Amino acid sequence: MINEWRDKTMEEILFIETGTGVDVHGQDVNEAASRAVMDAIHYNSMPGIRKMLPENDLNNMKVTVKLAIPHDLDTLNHDEIKALIPYGDVKIEVMEGGMATTSGIFLEDQNDKNDLMYIVNASVEVGY
Repeated sequence: MINEWRDKTMEEILFIETGTGVDVHGQDVNEAASRAVMDAIHYNSMPGIRKMLPENDLNNMKVTVKLAIPHDLDTLNHDEIKALIPYGDVKIEVMEGGMATTSGIFLEDQNDKNDLMYIVNASVEVGY
């Protein structure tokens, strides 16, 4: 049974990578989301991916980036996140989640609006 969270536009999911990103000061969801995506993909190499894709072509890869963000979901720059993924057709899905918790200090010189840090979770699904 395929659950409701699976990207139904993908015929086959080959890999799922997960990551967490934090913006300790500045309350910038784009910074935290970018760090989460980089955390998910930065430690992986997929040397056999071409052989698994239709026509052995990286352009036939589909990537779904799912981001759980605690606040300011509407300020996420989708193009900035898509640019982090070097190949394939990239889709971004955003949902409420992650965490906003105190950083323990308000630093005006770090562009803090308050003392919260934003923590974003990412799931990067790779398939075709």
